[in-house]
Amino acid sequence: MRDLRIVFMGTPDFAVCILKGLIASNFNVVGVITAPDKPAGRGRKINQSAVKKFAAENELTILQPRNLKDIEFLSDLKELNANLQVVVAFRMLPAAVWKMPEYGTFNLHASLLPDYRGAAPINWAIINGETKTGVTTFFIDDKIDTGEIILQSEVAITDNETVGELHDKLMHLGSNLVNKTVQLIATGKVTTSKQPQKEEKSAPKLFTDTCKVDWSDALLNIYNKIRGLNPYPAAWSELENGDELINVKIYDVAKEVDQHTLDVGTIITSKNEIKIAVNNGYLNIGTLKLAGKRKMDAKSLLNGYTFSSNAKMR
Repeated sequence: MRDLRIVFMGTPDFAVCILKGLIASNFNVVGVITAPDKPAGRGRKINQSAVKKFAAENELTILQPRNLKDIEFLSDLKELNANLQVVVAFRMLPAAVWKMPEYGTFNLHASLLPDYRGAAPINWAIINGETKTGVTTFFIDDKIDTGEIILQSEVAITDNETVGELHDKLMHLGSNLVNKTVQLIATGKVTTSKQPQKEEKSAPKLFTDTCKVDWSDALLNIYNKIRGLNPYPAAWSELENGDELINVKIYDVAKEVDQHTLDVGTIITSKNEIKIAVNNGYLNIGTLKLAGKRKMDAKSLLNGYTFSSNAKMR
């Protein structure tokens, strides 16, 4: 059995779960690399990454380099004397970093590689209407998400699952897979396979324009897009209500197949319900947020907000 000394690299809550799992399994984590502190919010209060907060609570050595090629950082990293590096939701590493440890550097990616390489694999799996996804561990090489696969674990995506729910499911699945991967490396029994050569589906970073709802799209495509962006970064639309044009974020929705003659984007309201007419049906909006207001369910919004007779989403 190899005596592992692990450096962990990650930033968000997703990565915290995996780091927590390593510690709970008594693996020797000798250092944590995470993003630098940065100001956030209206008050520009200095914000620490989720990984830093957890690492500090557990008295782990923390490094927060701005530049991963910085000589001083590379020296500090080398002094940790790690022989394995585990990367989860961090950033692309230079060769000087990923080649450093004796037993390599592996990454956990939230998809079944080679599909959904990129920054937003969980979102795109739902947006594209996939019925399954999973997590993959692979040894890092000089490109993004292309290294040799160590292990994969698959999970079903349910018809009404949101990206928030799938995120949490994959987070726990990923923790188990990372522990299994580390155990294999510790016993020297790890084997790898090259990623299949195929026309893979991509998972590019999400931008504001990407998240805007196209109400002329098919009912199922709109439904998948909204749940694939719920709760973050959230699908959005412009609400035309009389003389007002308001940005609206849309969260929980249900789909209703029906033939109608209404214009796409037409809003139908009742005492408890907000429905948007689309091709071949309606989207029933459960939760939304108008600009300048808090997030609320449809019934609560209708108690204090009036839609004009010709209100529409566009």
